[in-house]
Amino acid sequence: MISKNCLTHLKNGKNLLAFSYGVDSAALFYLLEESGIKFDIAIINYNTRENSTVEATSAKNLAYKFNKKCFLKSVKLQNKNFESEARKIRYDFFKEICINEKYTNLILAHQLNDMFEWFLMQFSKGAGLNELIGMQEIEKKEYYTLIRPILNIQKDELNKYLDKNNYKYFVDESNFSDKYTRNHFRLEFSNQFIKQYSNGVKKSFEFLNQDYNQLKPKYKKIKDDFYLVYNDKNAIRGIDKVCKKLGVLMSQNQRLAALKDGVISGKIAIGIKDDIVFISPFVKDAMDKKFKEKCRKALIPKLIRPYLFQINFEIEKLNYNKIFDTTDVIAV
Repeated sequence: MISKNCLTHLKNGKNLLAFSYGVDSAALFYLLEESGIKFDIAIINYNTRENSTVEATSAKNLAYKFNKKCFLKSVKLQNKNFESEARKIRYDFFKEICINEKYTNLILAHQLNDMFEWFLMQFSKGAGLNELIGMQEIEKKEYYTLIRPILNIQKDELNKYLDKNNYKYFVDESNFSDKYTRNHFRLEFSNQFIKQYSNGVKKSFEFLNQDYNQLKPKYKKIKDDFYLVYNDKNAIRGIDKVCKKLGVLMSQNQRLAALKDGVISGKIAIGIKDDIVFISPFVKDAMDKKFKEKCRKALIPKLIRPYLFQINFEIEKLNYNKIFDTTDVIAV
């Protein structure tokens, strides 16, 4: 069931599974075990249902049974913007664990139904290919790599796998409430469609991903808030992504002007050198002559230099020939 590409990646890293004890993550837990993948688990108790604490305790017991670490966080959220707030808390928790415990891979139990639900939600809003294809099997992030080993498997298949092997799992009754947007799409559209046309949906996503991979930009965080974007036909998307990370949402006019030296919203400096776009916060700090000369010889755009001086950046370590020829380039 598990993607061979994902298995290869997981065997070479330290792995953390985002766990809930629902159908998807429970099935993935046992599939990973059967495949000989070493991993630990992390679970969040949102305290929204009667079974929430039981599920969290059961997750701890499962981890103990299989000699795994279990990271648990208990929170209580307001109902307003619950989905958005829960997602932020969840990923902040995972990031903290990955950084502190040095996990290289964060494993998510997204499956085919989830991917199709996302597609329909974005499609209903009016979206381009970059937004429609919201999930990849392997995604390099800043602090870890996201791995989705069961992305091409139907939820029904996971249910059958658990039941056949008599594996325990919990059913989250909130998944059947139409007050959440995702549930509305799931209950009204996607589940029945996947049941009838899953093979065609899988094939369509394969074709869409091929197109997506041709269009996605590449960027790399060099130090602090200093980024480089590969200056190809997809550079605008990369610049847009980095600007969002630095707190600025570009207007359409700013996007059109972004491929030349300039300052965005008085906050972000952009400089161009051949096939590389330099991006950093815009600062006006004075520099000493020695640093200026190093920047000049390294062909670093003038608008970028003051920030590099501010963060004591070592110009000598900047190797243009190897920046985008490594596995740690972030593709978005």
